[in-house]
Amino acid sequence: MSDPTQITAPATRAPASQRGRTADVSERAGVLGKQVAVTIDGHEIEVQLGTTILEAARKLDIHIPTLCHHDDLCLAGVCRVCVVEVEGQRTLQAACSYPITQPISVLTHTSKVRRARRHIIDLLMSAHYGECYTCSRNQYCELQSLAAEYGVDFFRFGRMEKPRYEIDDSSHAVIRDMNKCILCRRCIRTCIDLQEVGVLEVINRGNRTKVATFMDKPLANVVCINCGQCINRCPTGALRANDPTDEVWEAIDDPEKHVVIQTAPSPRAAIGECFGLEPGHALTFEMNTALRRCGFDKIFDTNFSADLTIIEEGTELLLRLQKALVEKDESVALPQFTSCSPGWVTYIEHFYPEYLNHVSSAKSPQQMFGALIKTYYAELNKVNPKDIVTVALMPCSAKKFECNRPEMCDSGYKDIDYGLTTRELAKMIREAGIDLLKMDKSDFDDPFGTATGSGVIFGATGGVMESALRTVLELVTGNKVEDLFDHAEIIPVRGFEGVRYVELPVTEVGPVPELVAHLFHNWDWLKGVTLKVGVCHGTANAKRVMEDIKAGGKFSQCHFIEFMACLGGCLGGGGQPTPTSPEIRAARARAIYAEDRAYDVRKSHENPAILKLYEQFLTDGPCGHKSHKLLHTGYTPRGKYIE
Repeated sequence: MSDPTQITAPATRAPASQRGRTADVSERAGVLGKQVAVTIDGHEIEVQLGTTILEAARKLDIHIPTLCHHDDLCLAGVCRVCVVEVEGQRTLQAACSYPITQPISVLTHTSKVRRARRHIIDLLMSAHYGECYTCSRNQYCELQSLAAEYGVDFFRFGRMEKPRYEIDDSSHAVIRDMNKCILCRRCIRTCIDLQEVGVLEVINRGNRTKVATFMDKPLANVVCINCGQCINRCPTGALRANDPTDEVWEAIDDPEKHVVIQTAPSPRAAIGECFGLEPGHALTFEMNTALRRCGFDKIFDTNFSADLTIIEEGTELLLRLQKALVEKDESVALPQFTSCSPGWVTYIEHFYPEYLNHVSSAKSPQQMFGALIKTYYAELNKVNPKDIVTVALMPCSAKKFECNRPEMCDSGYKDIDYGLTTRELAKMIREAGIDLLKMDKSDFDDPFGTATGSGVIFGATGGVMESALRTVLELVTGNKVEDLFDHAEIIPVRGFEGVRYVELPVTEVGPVPELVAHLFHNWDWLKGVTLKVGVCHGTANAKRVMEDIKAGGKFSQCHFIEFMACLGGCLGGGGQPTPTSPEIRAARARAIYAEDRAYDVRKSHENPAILKLYEQFLTDGPCGHKSHKLLHTGYTPRGKYIE
């Protein structure tokens, strides 16, 4: 197979930080490249026309506090914490939303500015209910930090003595406490602008203003996709994940329970941030030691079941292609969509249900693992599955919703009992008196401790597609993928563009490997086919791809599309450490790809533990009857439904 890879220009919007400005002069001036002189606190700099005062100050390393501002989001300018003095202006101006269109002089920390900022913070504190030391965001709260920065040592304008709103804990994923809300509207901009779901909005006016769902219904009763991106951008404790750590501790302390935990790659690449490390440091094996110290009986690698997902999902894709290309079955749903992001699955259920048969029937790695632990692992170790407690460490709040879906019990029990976010596990480790950074390294436990680099890169956008291509291309062509792409790294599907489209011509085919010989006799029908794939992250971009498919655009011609609900993929999930930004997500991706390169085996179909699983347990092979019962949902690539 040759490598004339074709990539189209990404179908993305302008960066969020450039949307929603007071004027769109910056976009027009970007073409002209016009520079404007600005003086900030006596320091001169030239910036592009339309640059905000906040952006200019950051270029000079001058700190201006912000609260409603977030690098991922469109500008709002509602909190006014960032006010500055602009020479010639009668009133203070919001630095985050003031575009520089002519030479100006700015002062950022005069007595007038400091007093205004402190009064704004005082007013926010007066409408903010609760004690900081009982809050989930204690020591990580932006309002708390600003109060300390500006010397707020008493409630100048009084305080809220009792809560005004009931806490909404209806969702398995997200808990809302509007008594802590400061009306910065970050959650609204995240849900509407970043994700284009639109669950949240502002209702009422004056002192009755609040952030609410449609008709102020509980979160579980609206079209929330449980992605948790609102949590990652909330500056206070108004939004938090539904935390099961007390139940997990109870299970650990119960001598009758056998508690196992699986850990996904993205939390391992980010948890160090909770302990003071800069983003981009993976603590995979230090975390294994910490988990044993916490009392977990077994620590397994989710990358194992990610490899398993690739085998099942890749085989399903080949089956769909065979039906479409050989049997000319026009009812086959192509392109096939990935199914490992539960936020994406919920999104398509809510907004594009007519395309559900395009979604792979393969479960996510989390859920595949749960089914195996309570069947294969239980049999192997003679443990009663009713005594096994399965915990999943995930970067994603939607995983909490996924494991509580009533259909996720193919083992005969609830396949995954509890989902933990990265932040929640960090809390458990601290609670156990463990300094994660000082832990020795230790490996995962067998039989699920062997994984590959393909499993690791599931954590970054494009990783599922790259893993699938490493396996499918090698199975079909008979050539080592390293001969097709340098170091087996399929760079065209990597990156943080919102949408990517890649064409891969199949110019030669090889013999059918034994692993899938029960399903295919030869690959001749694939010779000369150009495999068309797409990658997309964030549901705002997913919407664009889906609308393109509906309109019969180029993505409707794809064979396989990876969808991830969160920006950056799992490494930007709603359970990851805060803050988040494009730079932080990029650093986590570097850590993930570095781990991939460190593996001796980097392709899912070469994982010896996976091959052993098919030999000993899933004996009818990938997409066989037993696999479909445990590892897939009801829809099968053969177009039948199983009970």
